[in-house]
Amino acid sequence: MKQKIFSSLAILFLAAVLFSACSSKENAAAAAPEEPKKEEAGMVDLSEDQFKTVNIQYGAVEEKNLSSVIRASGDIEAPPQQLITVSTPYGGIVKSIPLLEGKFVSQGQVVAVLENPEFIQLQQDYLDYKSQLGYLKEELERQQELAKENVNAKKTVQKASSEYNSMVARVQGLKSKLQLININPDKVGNGNLSSRSNIYAPAPGYVTKVKVNTGKYVNANEALVEIADTRELHVELNVFEKDVPKLKAGQKVRFVLNNETKERLAEISLIGREIGTDRTVRVHCRLLKEDRDLLPGLFLKAIVETGLATTTALPDKAIVQAAGKSYIFIASDEVKEEKAPAEKGKDAAPGEKHIPFKRIEVTTGVSENGYTEVILPEGFDRSSKVVINGAYDLLSKMNNVEEEE
Repeated sequence: MKQKIFSSLAILFLAAVLFSACSSKENAAAAAPEEPKKEEAGMVDLSEDQFKTVNIQYGAVEEKNLSSVIRASGDIEAPPQQLITVSTPYGGIVKSIPLLEGKFVSQGQVVAVLENPEFIQLQQDYLDYKSQLGYLKEELERQQELAKENVNAKKTVQKASSEYNSMVARVQGLKSKLQLININPDKVGNGNLSSRSNIYAPAPGYVTKVKVNTGKYVNANEALVEIADTRELHVELNVFEKDVPKLKAGQKVRFVLNNETKERLAEISLIGREIGTDRTVRVHCRLLKEDRDLLPGLFLKAIVETGLATTTALPDKAIVQAAGKSYIFIASDEVKEEKAPAEKGKDAAPGEKHIPFKRIEVTTGVSENGYTEVILPEGFDRSSKVVINGAYDLLSKMNNVEEEE
């Protein structure tokens, strides 16, 4: 009898221990805090209130006729005939050079003054030969008159004619030399000899280089100044070989200078026929309007309009940028419902609905009239509801969630 009572007590004790252990586990499980649910990669949720506040609007990918363009870089260039190197056929000492780089000079403006004693000798020889020419001319006329009366021999007339023609050539040669150094032969006189020569600008333009200074001796044909005639500047683009077949003369080019927003216009005039080491072709474009603010060597970015093309497009507001990439958001068909945590002894209260959105990476192209060309990923469902208003708000919330995690 005692043994039965002891066995019963043992069974009751074991049952009590097991019940206590189970209760502790249930309490521990109930007390354990619920782990926060992490957002799925590329997904973001909005509550119904947030959805209304952000004013989410949907649209769809459309087919649009946008201007097909080619983007290229390049610079402002002057053709070889507009890059002028000013020099002199005779050497001399620079007595004056009133120029600075960047200064505009007019055609015929004095850009330098040279001094050389040889200039005086040229003028003296010119006056001497010119005087002899007068005597030889009179002598030839006298011999020709005597020949008519058969007073002198024909040989004498021929000699006088030869000496006269030889002196004419000498005088003309010296006259041309004086004109080369910009000394007017008609103003040369015995009391008007100069050792100096003015050097004039042969065309209007901007001084790009001044290669000498006052007091320096320059040799014959040595460069003194370089001038860029900006009346005939053109745009030179570097276009990748894959885009060259799309180009033709007459196509419009819109370009902006580096660190500027002002847009200027040009048109293609010539397409190069040689591919460079960087796999680009030089394309020459004529400016549609003269612009004196432009200078050779200025860097630019350009867009070549190659015509209209039908392409997939979305409103500009539907596309957002992050970390150098372009994205759009599409609405998910699934609607999540989160219930509020239940209080002790009460059923769980109904929660609010959350609308999920998925971020999709796209490649963008030309933008025009509020629409941007988009290249969609393979397998994209064209019937998807694309967020066309509120995309930046979705991106901001996604970034905030990622930072918190």
